[in-house]
Amino acid sequence: MTGGRTGRFVTIDGPSGVGKSTTVQTLHDHLAAQGRPAQRTVEPTASALGQFTRSHANQIHGLALACLVAANRYEHIDTVIRPALQAGKLIISDRYLPSTLVLQQLDAVQVDFLLALNRHVLLPDLAVILTADPGLIAQRTATRGITHRWHLDPTGPSREADLYAEAASHLLAMGVEVLLLDTSNATPSDVARRIADAIPALPLASNASPTRPTPQET
Repeated sequence: MTGGRTGRFVTIDGPSGVGKSTTVQTLHDHLAAQGRPAQRTVEPTASALGQFTRSHANQIHGLALACLVAANRYEHIDTVIRPALQAGKLIISDRYLPSTLVLQQLDAVQVDFLLALNRHVLLPDLAVILTADPGLIAQRTATRGITHRWHLDPTGPSREADLYAEAASHLLAMGVEVLLLDTSNATPSDVARRIADAIPALPLASNASPTRPTPQET
């Protein structure tokens, strides 16, 4: 396997309020119960660069923020993701490239620039994109409270949903397996089970060929 990559890499992305963090935790617990331990990670990371990016995302905008996010991702790959894959581990990242293709576009950065900026990142074996009814997402966000400047835009949930659909298309074009799951009427356990069931079906990275599988929906 190229670079000694023998593990599997799964990413989970979706709009704010879609239940992503709950899904990641439930998936981790579900896999552990099956005797399939997974290493969890998140973007922005806990490194100094990741913490700076997270804490300044409301002050730094556009191209500058996009470059910071990409820099943290390359650091993430070098220090966490690649070592885990070389050790044969299953690693699950809470946010990855799809979030960049959505959030940075909401910040007025062109998608061609974002794709070029991230052209050397490791691609996941499975990219999970969670979706939900925009009205439900808006309700959840309002209940939770405004935590980011993007939440100030009342059209944000609908725009995010559309951009995540576009992000899925970009990933499919790269040969990445994409699993689209609507969480509107699904429990975290249901969503975690669907994701867990998809992981074993993935080919090993060395045998993977660029395909465009049909996204799955609940």
